[in-house]
Amino acid sequence: MRIGIYDPYLDDLGGGEKYMMTIAEYLAKNNEVTVFWDNKDDLVKLSLRFSLDFKKVGLEKNIFSQNTKLKQRLVETRKYDIIIVLIDGSIPLVSSKKLFLHIQQPLTQIRKLTVKDKLKLSRVTQIFYNSLFTKSFNDKIYGKKSRVIYPPVQILDMKSKKENIITTVGRFRAINIKNDDFKKQQVMVDEFKKMVDGGLKNWKFIVATSTNNQIDTRFLNMLETSKGYPVEFLVNKNNKELWELYNKAKIYWHASGVGEDLEKHPEYAEHFGISTVEAMGAGCVPVVYNAGGQKEIVKNGKNGFLWNSLDELSELTKKLIKNNELWEKISDSAKVRSKDFSKERFYEAIESLLK
Repeated sequence: MRIGIYDPYLDDLGGGEKYMMTIAEYLAKNNEVTVFWDNKDDLVKLSLRFSLDFKKVGLEKNIFSQNTKLKQRLVETRKYDIIIVLIDGSIPLVSSKKLFLHIQQPLTQIRKLTVKDKLKLSRVTQIFYNSLFTKSFNDKIYGKKSRVIYPPVQILDMKSKKENIITTVGRFRAINIKNDDFKKQQVMVDEFKKMVDGGLKNWKFIVATSTNNQIDTRFLNMLETSKGYPVEFLVNKNNKELWELYNKAKIYWHASGVGEDLEKHPEYAEHFGISTVEAMGAGCVPVVYNAGGQKEIVKNGKNGFLWNSLDELSELTKKLIKNNELWEKISDSAKVRSKDFSKERFYEAIESLLK
């Protein structure tokens, strides 16, 4: 089959891009796969960051850009059996035999579909989501046949000796002008500092983050306010380097959504949580905010902990630090749970979707 794939954010190096390009890598083994994008260097960066192989993936001009006329896009997409597009609300019009749409987050900004939207939606074969959380909001908008295909998570067993490390992994980026801490790195740093001030010793907090831009004043401020505390920052590390961190750390923190009005803005919660699953695969015990897709990954008290307040985050963490038997039990269960999100399961789900 001839398959075309488009993701409008391939220069962002986020979880959605890892998801879409894993589809490209896999389908290219037995199909003619093309990615619509203008900058080859962005795919090189994606390959290096996420350890993906694009040798069999073709690259064509981005026919979904505003510079391409609709007539030209319709002519080009007629050559394809399947087109797969990651969307942020807008529905593309193509002439391929089948069209699959992928959505990564609640699209609360879309209130009502227009007649034009409904006509374009009639051409969509199926919509697939990264979590039940995302699906629950968007099904109300599109009312289209849909399914959940959880992101693929590759587990690397490096057999590293565990150290007294708490870690978190996530891009450093703003939600909007007013909210400049989507992953809540500053919130977690401040909470760890409070724990140290309260007597925590011989533990350190490592923040692994990435950014496409130069480090700005917000990040520099976080570095400045962390001086004198056992807090470290790892910036723009590749997949293998992150796995080395996961395999050394004992506890994984995640806080997206805390302090936000998630009734009004559910998109501020974590939409799934790939880094949480990766950490669990390395035996880190996840202590994560009780919202969004995290609730689909972690069963509270069995393979990790869900918290509702920063005080609870600290208390659960102290509980794990003081009780190594508990930590070992939860760590073992976390490893088992991570296998439910394997690449092999993802491949099977993609094959089933396209049939």
